Amino acid sequence: MLKSPEDVLKEIKKREFAPVYFLHGEEAFYIDRITALIEESVLTPAERGFNQTMLYGRDINMGVVITQARRFPMMAEKQVVIIKEFQQMPDLAKEDSSKMLEAYVAQAQPSTVLVLAHKHKTLNKNSKLYKAIEKNATVVETKKLYDNQLPAWIQNYLKEQKYSIEPKAVQLLAEAVGADLARMSGELDKLCLNVSPETPINEQMIEQFVGISKDYNVFELQNALAQRDRTKAFKILAYWEANPKKQPLIPTIAMLFGYFVKLLIATQEKDKSDQNLAKVLKINPYIVKDYKLALQNFNSPQLLEAIRLLRMADLQVKGIEAGGGNEAEILREFVFKVL
Repeated sequence: MLKSPEDVLKEIKKREFAPVYFLHGEEAFYIDRITALIEESVLTPAERGFNQTMLYGRDINMGVVITQARRFPMMAEKQVVIIKEFQQMPDLAKEDSSKMLEAYVAQAQPSTVLVLAHKHKTLNKNSKLYKAIEKNATVVETKKLYDNQLPAWIQNYLKEQKYSIEPKAVQLLAEAVGADLARMSGELDKLCLNVSPETPINEQMIEQFVGISKDYNVFELQNALAQRDRTKAFKILAYWEANPKKQPLIPTIAMLFGYFVKLLIATQEKDKSDQNLAKVLKINPYIVKDYKLALQNFNSPQLLEAIRLLRMADLQVKGIEAGGGNEAEILREFVFKVL
Protein backbone atom coordinates (compact mmCIF):
# COMPACT_ATOMS: atom_id res chain seq x y z
CA MET A 1 0.00 0.00 0.00
CA LEU A 2 1.36 3.40 -1.02
CA LYS A 3 1.56 5.88 1.88
CA SER A 4 3.02 9.32 2.49
CA PRO A 5 6.22 9.65 4.56
CA GLU A 6 4.33 11.71 7.15
CA ASP A 7 1.64 9.04 7.62
CA VAL A 8 4.22 6.28 8.03
CA LEU A 9 6.15 8.31 10.60
CA LYS A 10 2.93 8.87 12.58
CA GLU A 11 2.13 5.15 12.52
CA ILE A 12 5.60 4.20 13.73
CA LYS A 13 5.37 6.72 16.58
CA LYS A 14 2.08 5.04 17.57
CA ARG A 15 3.91 1.67 17.45
CA GLU A 16 1.90 0.48 14.47
CA PHE A 17 4.50 -1.53 12.54
CA ALA A 18 4.14 -3.13 9.11
CA PRO A 19 5.85 -6.43 8.26
CA VAL A 20 7.57 -4.89 5.20
CA TYR A 21 8.53 -1.31 4.36
CA PHE A 22 9.73 -0.48 0.86
CA LEU A 23 11.21 3.04 0.79
CA HIS A 24 12.32 4.37 -2.59
CA GLY A 25 12.80 7.66 -4.43
CA GLU A 26 15.13 10.54 -5.20
CA GLU A 27 14.87 12.34 -1.84
CA ALA A 28 16.90 10.41 0.75
CA PHE A 29 15.77 12.47 3.77
CA TYR A 30 12.53 10.60 4.51
CA ILE A 31 14.07 7.21 3.70
CA ASP A 32 16.75 7.84 6.32
CA ARG A 33 14.27 9.31 8.81
CA ILE A 34 11.81 6.41 8.61
CA THR A 35 14.65 3.88 8.80
CA ALA A 36 16.15 5.59 11.85
CA LEU A 37 12.79 5.78 13.62
CA ILE A 38 12.19 2.05 13.06
CA GLU A 39 15.68 1.32 14.45
CA GLU A 40 14.83 3.28 17.60
CA SER A 41 11.19 2.30 18.07
CA VAL A 42 10.53 -1.39 17.45
CA LEU A 43 12.93 -2.97 19.97
CA THR A 44 14.27 -2.01 23.36
CA PRO A 45 18.06 -1.52 23.65
CA ALA A 46 18.34 -4.91 25.37
CA GLU A 47 16.45 -6.68 22.55
CA ARG A 48 18.47 -5.19 19.69
CA GLY A 49 21.60 -7.28 20.18
CA PHE A 50 19.94 -10.52 19.01
CA ASN A 51 17.01 -9.14 17.02
CA GLN A 52 18.17 -6.18 14.95
CA THR A 53 20.14 -6.83 11.75
CA MET A 54 21.62 -4.13 9.51
CA LEU A 55 22.89 -5.14 6.06
CA TYR A 56 24.00 -3.31 2.91
CA GLY A 57 22.72 -4.25 -0.53
CA ARG A 58 26.12 -4.31 -2.21
CA ASP A 59 27.37 -6.98 0.25
CA ILE A 60 24.52 -9.49 0.04
CA ASN A 61 22.05 -11.19 -2.28
CA MET A 62 18.31 -11.77 -2.12
CA GLY A 63 18.72 -15.17 -0.53
CA VAL A 64 20.39 -13.57 2.49
CA VAL A 65 17.55 -11.04 2.81
CA ILE A 66 14.84 -13.70 2.77
CA THR A 67 16.76 -15.98 5.16
CA GLN A 68 17.19 -13.12 7.65
CA ALA A 69 13.55 -12.05 7.31
CA ARG A 70 12.22 -15.58 7.96
CA ARG A 71 14.12 -15.98 11.23
CA PHE A 72 12.20 -15.89 14.50
CA PRO A 73 13.00 -13.32 17.18
CA MET A 74 14.88 -14.36 20.32
CA MET A 75 13.29 -13.35 23.63
CA ALA A 76 11.34 -10.57 21.93
CA GLU A 77 8.06 -10.14 20.08
CA LYS A 78 9.70 -8.90 16.90
CA GLN A 79 12.96 -8.75 14.99
CA VAL A 80 14.07 -5.92 12.70
CA VAL A 81 15.95 -6.47 9.43
CA ILE A 82 17.14 -3.33 7.65
CA ILE A 83 18.67 -3.44 4.18
CA LYS A 84 20.37 -0.14 3.38
CA GLU A 85 21.31 0.79 -0.22
CA PHE A 86 18.95 -1.94 -1.41
CA GLN A 87 19.29 -0.60 -4.96
CA GLN A 88 22.93 -1.78 -5.01
CA MET A 89 22.10 -5.46 -4.50
CA PRO A 90 23.88 -7.32 -7.34
CA ASP A 91 21.04 -9.74 -8.13
CA LEU A 92 18.13 -7.33 -7.62
CA ALA A 93 17.20 -7.28 -11.32
CA LYS A 94 17.37 -11.08 -11.72
CA GLU A 95 14.10 -12.94 -12.19
CA ASP A 96 14.82 -15.56 -9.53
CA SER A 97 15.56 -12.86 -6.94
CA SER A 98 12.41 -10.97 -7.82
CA LYS A 99 10.32 -14.12 -7.42
CA MET A 100 11.86 -14.77 -4.00
CA LEU A 101 10.95 -11.28 -2.77
CA GLU A 102 7.48 -11.43 -4.36
CA ALA A 103 6.81 -14.69 -2.54
CA TYR A 104 8.05 -13.29 0.77
CA VAL A 105 6.00 -10.06 0.72
CA ALA A 106 2.90 -12.08 -0.18
CA GLN A 107 3.34 -14.08 3.05
CA ALA A 108 5.63 -11.97 5.20
CA GLN A 109 6.78 -13.18 8.60
CA PRO A 110 4.46 -11.32 11.05
CA SER A 111 7.17 -11.19 13.74
CA THR A 112 9.65 -9.47 11.39
CA VAL A 113 9.87 -5.79 10.43
CA LEU A 114 11.76 -5.78 7.13
CA VAL A 115 12.94 -2.41 5.79
CA LEU A 116 14.18 -2.14 2.19
CA ALA A 117 15.79 1.27 1.66
CA HIS A 118 16.09 1.85 -2.11
CA LYS A 119 17.68 5.32 -2.27
CA HIS A 120 18.19 7.98 -4.95
CA LYS A 121 15.85 6.42 -7.53
CA THR A 122 12.56 4.57 -7.81
CA LEU A 123 11.97 0.93 -8.63
CA ASN A 124 10.39 0.36 -12.04
CA LYS A 125 6.66 0.72 -11.31
CA ASN A 126 5.70 -1.40 -14.31
CA SER A 127 7.65 -4.39 -13.02
CA LYS A 128 5.94 -7.42 -11.54
CA LEU A 129 8.13 -7.03 -8.45
CA TYR A 130 6.98 -3.47 -7.75
CA LYS A 131 3.31 -4.39 -8.20
CA ALA A 132 3.69 -7.26 -5.73
CA ILE A 133 5.43 -4.99 -3.22
CA GLU A 134 2.83 -2.24 -3.58
CA LYS A 135 0.01 -4.77 -3.06
CA ASN A 136 1.46 -6.45 0.04
CA ALA A 137 3.88 -4.02 1.72
CA THR A 138 3.95 -0.44 2.98
CA VAL A 139 5.47 1.60 0.16
CA VAL A 140 6.81 5.14 0.51
CA GLU A 141 7.98 7.08 -2.55
CA THR A 142 10.07 10.14 -1.74
CA LYS A 143 10.22 12.90 -4.36
CA LYS A 144 12.41 15.97 -4.60
CA LEU A 145 10.57 19.12 -3.55
CA TYR A 146 9.92 21.93 -6.00
CA ASP A 147 11.23 25.33 -4.95
CA ASN A 148 7.71 26.58 -4.25
CA GLN A 149 7.07 23.64 -1.89
CA LEU A 150 10.12 24.30 0.26
CA PRO A 151 8.81 27.29 2.32
CA ALA A 152 5.77 25.29 3.46
CA TRP A 153 8.02 22.32 4.30
CA ILE A 154 10.24 24.56 6.44
CA GLN A 155 7.24 25.97 8.30
CA ASN A 156 5.72 22.51 8.88
CA TYR A 157 9.04 21.06 10.08
CA LEU A 158 9.40 23.85 12.63
CA LYS A 159 5.73 23.64 13.62
CA GLU A 160 6.20 19.97 14.54
CA GLN A 161 8.86 21.13 16.99
CA LYS A 162 6.65 23.97 18.32
CA TYR A 163 8.60 26.74 16.56
CA SER A 164 7.48 29.47 14.16
CA ILE A 165 9.38 31.50 11.57
CA GLU A 166 8.91 34.85 9.86
CA PRO A 167 8.11 34.82 6.09
CA LYS A 168 11.30 36.62 5.02
CA ALA A 169 13.40 34.27 7.13
CA VAL A 170 11.71 31.31 5.40
CA GLN A 171 12.61 32.72 2.01
CA LEU A 172 16.19 33.41 3.07
CA LEU A 173 16.66 29.80 4.16
CA ALA A 174 14.91 28.41 1.07
CA GLU A 175 17.07 30.46 -1.29
CA ALA A 176 20.36 29.87 0.50
CA VAL A 177 20.08 26.20 1.45
CA GLY A 178 17.84 24.86 -1.33
CA ALA A 179 15.76 21.69 -1.46
CA ASP A 180 18.34 19.35 0.09
CA LEU A 181 16.11 18.28 2.98
CA ALA A 182 18.87 16.58 4.94
CA ARG A 183 20.92 19.78 4.94
CA MET A 184 17.85 21.94 5.56
CA SER A 185 16.72 19.84 8.53
CA GLY A 186 20.22 20.11 9.99
CA GLU A 187 20.14 23.90 9.77
CA LEU A 188 16.64 24.03 11.29
CA ASP A 189 17.68 21.73 14.13
CA LYS A 190 20.62 24.05 14.78
CA LEU A 191 18.24 27.00 15.04
CA CYS A 192 15.93 25.11 17.40
CA LEU A 193 18.84 24.37 19.71
CA ASN A 194 19.73 28.04 19.99
CA VAL A 195 16.36 29.81 19.86
CA SER A 196 13.44 29.90 22.28
CA PRO A 197 10.16 28.44 20.92
CA GLU A 198 8.35 31.56 22.17
CA THR A 199 10.23 33.77 19.68
CA PRO A 200 9.60 33.47 15.92
CA ILE A 201 12.80 32.72 13.99
CA ASN A 202 13.93 35.81 12.07
CA GLU A 203 16.70 36.81 9.66
CA GLN A 204 19.03 37.96 12.43
CA MET A 205 18.84 34.51 14.07
CA ILE A 206 19.61 32.81 10.76
CA GLU A 207 22.63 35.04 10.26
CA GLN A 208 23.85 34.36 13.80
CA PHE A 209 23.30 30.60 14.03
CA VAL A 210 23.30 29.37 10.42
CA GLY A 211 25.79 31.82 8.97
CA ILE A 212 23.66 33.09 6.09
CA SER A 213 23.84 36.85 5.87
CA LYS A 214 20.47 38.58 5.85
CA ASP A 215 21.92 41.42 3.73
CA TYR A 216 24.43 39.64 1.48
CA ASN A 217 22.76 36.65 -0.15
CA VAL A 218 21.46 35.67 -3.59
CA PHE A 219 17.92 36.63 -2.64
CA GLU A 220 19.08 40.20 -1.88
CA LEU A 221 21.13 40.34 -5.10
CA GLN A 222 18.03 39.30 -7.06
CA ASN A 223 16.09 42.11 -5.41
CA ALA A 224 18.85 44.59 -6.21
CA LEU A 225 18.78 43.52 -9.86
CA ALA A 226 14.97 43.65 -9.91
CA GLN A 227 15.10 47.24 -8.62
CA ARG A 228 18.08 48.13 -10.84
CA ASP A 229 19.78 49.23 -7.63
CA ARG A 230 23.44 49.44 -8.68
CA THR A 231 24.69 50.58 -5.27
CA LYS A 232 23.13 47.65 -3.43
CA ALA A 233 24.15 45.10 -6.10
CA PHE A 234 27.82 46.09 -6.10
CA LYS A 235 27.87 46.32 -2.29
CA ILE A 236 26.77 42.67 -2.17
CA LEU A 237 29.43 41.72 -4.74
CA ALA A 238 32.12 43.51 -2.73
CA TYR A 239 31.11 41.57 0.39
CA TRP A 240 31.26 38.26 -1.50
CA GLU A 241 34.66 39.14 -2.96
CA ALA A 242 35.97 39.80 0.57
CA ASN A 243 34.33 36.56 1.81
CA PRO A 244 34.62 34.13 -1.15
CA LYS A 245 33.48 31.09 0.83
CA LYS A 246 30.17 32.74 1.68
CA GLN A 247 28.76 32.47 -1.86
CA PRO A 248 30.36 30.08 -4.40
CA LEU A 249 29.90 31.28 -7.96
CA ILE A 250 28.54 28.17 -9.72
CA PRO A 251 25.45 27.73 -7.47
CA THR A 252 24.98 31.52 -7.57
CA ILE A 253 24.87 31.46 -11.37
CA ALA A 254 22.43 28.52 -11.26
CA MET A 255 20.08 30.39 -8.91
CA LEU A 256 20.25 33.61 -10.96
CA PHE A 257 19.63 31.61 -14.14
CA GLY A 258 16.50 30.09 -12.62
CA TYR A 259 15.37 33.52 -11.48
CA PHE A 260 15.67 35.15 -14.93
CA VAL A 261 14.07 32.17 -16.66
CA LYS A 262 11.06 32.49 -14.34
CA LEU A 263 10.85 36.21 -15.10
CA LEU A 264 10.88 35.42 -18.81
CA ILE A 265 8.07 32.90 -18.34
CA ALA A 266 6.12 35.52 -16.39
CA THR A 267 6.32 38.00 -19.29
CA GLN A 268 4.37 35.50 -21.43
CA GLU A 269 1.55 35.12 -18.92
CA LYS A 270 -1.63 37.08 -19.65
CA ASP A 271 -2.91 36.54 -16.12
CA LYS A 272 -0.39 38.30 -13.92
CA SER A 273 -2.36 37.98 -10.71
CA ASP A 274 -0.36 36.99 -7.61
CA GLN A 275 -2.13 33.65 -7.41
CA ASN A 276 -1.51 32.69 -11.04
CA LEU A 277 2.13 33.80 -11.08
CA ALA A 278 2.86 31.88 -7.88
CA LYS A 279 1.31 28.78 -9.44
CA VAL A 280 2.96 29.08 -12.86
CA LEU A 281 6.41 30.03 -11.57
CA LYS A 282 6.25 27.60 -8.62
CA ILE A 283 7.28 30.29 -6.15
CA ASN A 284 6.13 31.35 -2.70
CA PRO A 285 3.21 33.84 -3.00
CA TYR A 286 5.11 35.99 -0.48
CA ILE A 287 7.73 36.96 -3.12
CA VAL A 288 5.44 37.48 -6.13
CA LYS A 289 5.57 41.24 -5.51
CA ASP A 290 9.36 41.15 -6.03
CA TYR A 291 8.92 39.40 -9.38
CA LYS A 292 6.32 41.96 -10.44
CA LEU A 293 8.74 44.75 -9.61
CA ALA A 294 11.39 43.09 -11.79
CA LEU A 295 8.89 42.85 -14.66
CA GLN A 296 8.50 46.61 -14.52
CA ASN A 297 12.25 47.04 -15.01
CA PHE A 298 13.05 44.25 -17.48
CA ASN A 299 11.39 43.46 -20.80
CA SER A 300 11.66 40.16 -22.68
CA PRO A 301 14.75 41.08 -24.79
CA GLN A 302 16.58 42.27 -21.67
CA LEU A 303 15.73 39.04 -19.84
CA LEU A 304 16.93 36.97 -22.80
CA GLU A 305 20.17 38.93 -22.76
CA ALA A 306 20.58 38.33 -19.01
CA ILE A 307 20.11 34.58 -19.59
CA ARG A 308 22.69 34.67 -22.41
CA LEU A 309 25.16 36.49 -20.16
CA LEU A 310 24.65 33.90 -17.41
CA ARG A 311 25.35 31.09 -19.87
CA MET A 312 28.56 32.87 -20.84
CA ALA A 313 29.53 33.39 -17.18
CA ASP A 314 28.92 29.70 -16.49
CA LEU A 315 31.23 28.70 -19.37
CA GLN A 316 33.88 31.15 -18.19
CA VAL A 317 33.93 29.94 -14.59
CA LYS A 318 34.24 26.34 -15.84
CA GLY A 319 37.16 27.33 -18.07
CA ILE A 320 35.35 26.46 -21.30
CA GLU A 321 35.06 30.04 -22.56
CA ALA A 322 38.02 32.43 -22.47
CA GLY A 323 37.94 35.74 -20.62
CA GLY A 324 36.18 36.85 -17.50
CA GLY A 325 39.05 36.71 -15.02
CA ASN A 326 38.47 35.27 -11.55
CA GLU A 327 35.06 34.41 -10.07
CA ALA A 328 34.48 37.84 -8.56
CA GLU A 329 35.30 39.56 -11.86
CA ILE A 330 33.01 37.21 -13.83
CA LEU A 331 30.05 37.98 -11.57
CA ARG A 332 30.81 41.71 -11.47
CA GLU A 333 30.92 41.82 -15.28
CA PHE A 334 27.55 40.05 -15.49
CA VAL A 335 25.89 42.48 -13.05
CA PHE A 336 27.45 45.47 -14.80
CA LYS A 337 26.12 44.39 -18.21
CA VAL A 338 22.65 43.52 -16.88
CA LEU A 339 22.28 46.90 -15.14
